[in-house]
Amino acid sequence: MEHEKTIKFWGTAAGILGALSVALGAFASHSLADVLAPDRLATFQTGISYMQFHVVAIFLAVMLMWQAGSHLWLRRAAALHAVGIVLFTGSLTILSTTGITWLGAVAPLGGLAFIAGWLSLAIHFRERQP
Repeated sequence: MEHEKTIKFWGTAAGILGALSVALGAFASHSLADVLAPDRLATFQTGISYMQFHVVAIFLAVMLMWQAGSHLWLRRAAALHAVGIVLFTGSLTILSTTGITWLGAVAPLGGLAFIAGWLSLAIHFRERQP
């Protein structure tokens, strides 16, 4: 039962984050292009690109959970990618739209979470028994 709850939670989270990434990307293209300086728009779009890429990583972890069971490293991978999205994408989108420059210091923490998420997937495969 816990396995199904985990899959449902992370699958739902990835779907919502994916939809949000498309909405934010459309917002940037249609509403921010004429408002933000080109460098700030590029920063915003970088955050959204990383978000979209790592939503796919969460879905990968969910699909592996579905197939292989809700293994610890798969749950960690999903959680770390979600944390990375919040920290990296969140800080870049807020920084680019508000100009609060100290948020730039938060983005590397999100990057570290992304790296840890990918390494969690690697550990899952390394420790998995055939």
